[in-house]
Amino acid sequence: MSKTIRIGGASASIGDSSTAAPQLIAAGVDYLMLDYLAEVTMSYMAVIKRADPTAGYARDFTEWVWKDNLAEITRRGVKIVTNAGGVNPIACRERMLTIAREQGLNPKIAIVEGDDLTGQAAEFAAAGVTEMFSGASFPNPAKLAGINAYLGAFPIAEALARGADHVITGRVVDSALGLAPLIHEFGWTPADYDRLAAGTLVGHVLECGAQSTGGLFTDWKDVPDWAHIGYPIAECRADGSFTLTKPEGSGGLVTPATVGEQMLYEVGDPQAYIVPDVVCDFSGVTMTQAGENRVEVAGAKGYAPTATYKVCATWFDGFRATSLTPILGIDAPAKAQRQAEAVLTRVSEMLRDRNLAPFRASRIDVIGSGATYGEDPAASAAREVMLKLSVEHDDEKAIKVFLREWSSPITSMSVGTTTWMALDAKKLKVMRLFSFLISKNEVPVVIDLEGQRQTWFAAQPGVFASSDVKRPDPPAAPQDEGETVEVPLIRLAWARSGDKGDNFNVGVIARRPEYLPHLRAALTPERVAQVFAHEFEGEGERKVERFYLPGIHGLNFLLHEALGGGGGSSLRVDMLAKGKAQQLLDQPVWVPVSLLK
Repeated sequence: MSKTIRIGGASASIGDSSTAAPQLIAAGVDYLMLDYLAEVTMSYMAVIKRADPTAGYARDFTEWVWKDNLAEITRRGVKIVTNAGGVNPIACRERMLTIAREQGLNPKIAIVEGDDLTGQAAEFAAAGVTEMFSGASFPNPAKLAGINAYLGAFPIAEALARGADHVITGRVVDSALGLAPLIHEFGWTPADYDRLAAGTLVGHVLECGAQSTGGLFTDWKDVPDWAHIGYPIAECRADGSFTLTKPEGSGGLVTPATVGEQMLYEVGDPQAYIVPDVVCDFSGVTMTQAGENRVEVAGAKGYAPTATYKVCATWFDGFRATSLTPILGIDAPAKAQRQAEAVLTRVSEMLRDRNLAPFRASRIDVIGSGATYGEDPAASAAREVMLKLSVEHDDEKAIKVFLREWSSPITSMSVGTTTWMALDAKKLKVMRLFSFLISKNEVPVVIDLEGQRQTWFAAQPGVFASSDVKRPDPPAAPQDEGETVEVPLIRLAWARSGDKGDNFNVGVIARRPEYLPHLRAALTPERVAQVFAHEFEGEGERKVERFYLPGIHGLNFLLHEALGGGGGSSLRVDMLAKGKAQQLLDQPVWVPVSLLK
């Protein structure tokens, strides 16, 4: 029988459920991969480490996964691969070993270092490094929280080959946590591009935990038992194909649609999905139901990797405060809008009287009135709304003025204004993202296992060229099939959206292959730009790219500079684009009546 490796995806982020790991361990997996990091997470960890040199890693992992499950992990021989090391993998390992010794165990734990380039900030600034998307100048090194390169899977695989029971990393590309065990187990080489792309897809489908097993699914009503939702297991084979499933008896749902949505999550160009080890083409990937809660996945293609690592720097850019105030009753949206404007007027005058500059940014969102949808007349009659008022300033003194005044309307402005004892507004630092590329030859990676340190550099069997990408022919134009009817897009498609820095994507999958020509005809880049017109700021071009995935009968849209800075630098309600697919699914589409029958 051919060898099969079972990998469980036990964490999507800090804060994911602690039930995932024991569930997957009991189901029988060879490896657990746990993803904890995002750019904002890294910056917060860097701040914490400055205050406490023994901190800066994911305590969610050490105190909930490792401590509670170590005995069973050891008994079953499960190997863990995780980026829980954050900005301090050494401290993470020390905490793990302390816990292990307390339980009478002595596991071999390797760490992968080299991603932290913070010490080179002055060099990058002096070299005139610019932001890879906006062209902005390098930030003031004194304001930097951290600089980290996205490393790949091969050093993790090397650590496993050297005998590590578990591998802890700092910043690696998320999918590398799933790819690395497959490189190790199947002996894949740096030139096995198709297999590396397939293994990257394994990691990408697993990295967000239950998002591939019914979490965040368009047809959420069809997903049973959220309370006990099953986390994903990929049963992987040497040719790169795999079956996605979940633990027997758990909640959730595994279908081509749930897995397909996750494949499109946070993807830009699906035919040039760049990770350190390979450039992936997912356009021909097929997904087939192979039994209850079992989906066969195959067809990923790969190209040579790029010669560079992507590097993300996070830096502090002033201060922010956001207040939340419930407002109830007749004309609630209008009352909330007027109240927010009055507070801003009052505080702006107070800043002027104190010789402080105006707020450099402010935003009013009346949640419950269609704030994230742009104009939504149907919501104007809402009787309950949440007023979200946000401000930014270079000087924290200005933020303190806002914090003093934001709650004053409770007794002096709109009828129906209320609050809760625990509701409060706090001063936060604004954290911005600065991305650039660096040659892989300039980033020595260190693998440390029980004090033995090995320096590793990325192999480069070839270099990616955009001309390598072979675009699939678009689907045929829809034929005239008689009488048409207008239906919401959700009747014809599933969709998933996610953030890509200041960009976001919306992946759309036709519920039936014959719907796809009509979806493509209706969802032009211009139409999608119009739907999300309120998301683009300024007078610049509304740039939307559209990509075709014939393997899953899908389309992927990438909207540029449409998240108000994205992540930690955005004032928006949906700064991570979690709801954008829902907005698109609301849109009307004309299709033949005969097709719906």
